[in-house]
Amino acid sequence: MNTYLKNWLLWCLVLISMALGGCLEPPAQTSESLSEASDDTALEHAAKHLDAKYVCPMHPQIVRDEPGGTCPICGMDLVRKMIDAQSGRHPTVEISNAVVNSMGVRTAPARVETLWKYIETVGRIAYDETRLAHVHPRAAGWMEQLDLRAEGDPVERGQLIGRLYSEEILSAQVDFLIALDQANGKRRVEKARNRLRLLGVPEDTISLIQNKAETINTVPILANASGVVTMLGARRGMYVSPDTEIATIADLGRIWVLVDVYEHQIDWLATGVSAEIRVPAYPGRVWEGAVEYIYPELDPKSRTLKVRLAFENPEGLLKANMFAEVVIYGGPKREVLAVPAESVIETGRRVSLVLALGEGRFQPVDVVTGMRSDGLVEILKGIRAGDQVVTSGQFLIDSESSLQASFVRMAESEPAADATGDTRATISK
Repeated sequence: MNTYLKNWLLWCLVLISMALGGCLEPPAQTSESLSEASDDTALEHAAKHLDAKYVCPMHPQIVRDEPGGTCPICGMDLVRKMIDAQSGRHPTVEISNAVVNSMGVRTAPARVETLWKYIETVGRIAYDETRLAHVHPRAAGWMEQLDLRAEGDPVERGQLIGRLYSEEILSAQVDFLIALDQANGKRRVEKARNRLRLLGVPEDTISLIQNKAETINTVPILANASGVVTMLGARRGMYVSPDTEIATIADLGRIWVLVDVYEHQIDWLATGVSAEIRVPAYPGRVWEGAVEYIYPELDPKSRTLKVRLAFENPEGLLKANMFAEVVIYGGPKREVLAVPAESVIETGRRVSLVLALGEGRFQPVDVVTGMRSDGLVEILKGIRAGDQVVTSGQFLIDSESSLQASFVRMAESEPAADATGDTRATISK
């Protein structure tokens, strides 16, 4: 009896489990639905469900199923979302004429132009360091007299700066006089004279010592250049030595202008190209010069290249540390494909334009740009002459195309199915 009950209970459990299994079995799909699911790509599936959606061009998160709506944020008319599987990374965007007018979309053709190479920047005026002169004594001693009073004093070459008392120079004078008194001592006299020259004693002072046949306690120190005193390192009564810089004299007849040029502007820059400057102190005045030197390295912080310009300054109007408006000219570049500068979209990762294809269709394209001049940008690669580029409203169109491109990237990755029929899609970045 126990064995019979056990078998009966076992059969009951089997029947119950079979019944439950039949209830939980999913409904069978038709062959048409299976074929449709297997043939649709991710892009086609998205197109079937999204081509009837209407979105805001400026705020793509605003989506409506019915046409004729407006964006609650900016009030723009909603446009139909279009998916173009043949447009690659930048799908074509189709916009109605009414929306084109409301967005203020304007276009201009890409043309072959002659662009003038020039760089506008600002610079700082500095002394021409090749025309700086430093005054040092040739022997140690005391400044008994100093005719320079302050920095900025003008001086002329050969002008008396001061007088120096030096025991070494006085001893050399005595040797010179002794050599003059000796008969047949011509060679010794010349050696004594050369010693005075090496100690910085002027030639006319040596002749005066010879004619008077007596020493001079203080010898003159003369300016070795014409200009202005930019540094005064000695004062009256001060003890000086050969390493003491008594004064620095700068010649203002020629000045430097130091400018910083951005990295993308240096491709045609070369020494000798012409330049001109204007300074706020003298409105309407223009000084013409040239690029004298291009420094060998860029500033690591500003990513700019230092360039040195040279200008004649015969009137001395240009002062050190003045700011100047600088234009550097490099001549014309002919047969250049150019577009208006306002049409170029630069995101940091790509440079692109939006082409107007006609009948309300627009498509962004990546381009390679070159030089910029007078509101135009050279296009090296990406479009052809005659193409219509969007100059106003292109950012909204490019944003819409970027949204559609996300669906294109989904289509680039084929869905993978495992043995249990579980399908997973990956989105490439």
